[in-house]
Amino acid sequence: MSSKRNLKKLVRCMCGDMAAECIIAKTVVPGIDPDVMSALVIKIACLQDQTLRKFTFCYDKVSADFESPAAYRKARHEYMVRAYRSIKTEFNKQVDDIVKEMNAALPQAQKELNRQNVHTIS
Repeated sequence: MSSKRNLKKLVRCMCGDMAAECIIAKTVVPGIDPDVMSALVIKIACLQDQTLRKFTFCYDKVSADFESPAAYRKARHEYMVRAYRSIKTEFNKQVDDIVKEMNAALPQAQKELNRQNVHTIS
């Protein structure tokens, strides 16, 4: 299981990269709607903020609720793994949705150009 610190860094990096792609596309790609890309940057910022807030939670039981400290640690670990997995799954789903919106905002000419470049690199 990754640490909370590393997961937060990953969220910040992914959101920063997606926002940078939107800003670059808005300024470089001809024919792209800058309002759509600006709205996506705001959506990405909200996603980052919401996701980072979700990492602040605590286990709702105490050691006295269990027969041994080992049982408490095991239950707490399982709870944390499930919670982090749930946060990551929801984050990845929202990232997929944003990437689809980014791709949909591209003009058809740019999509064709991207397809040609992908096939020539291989």
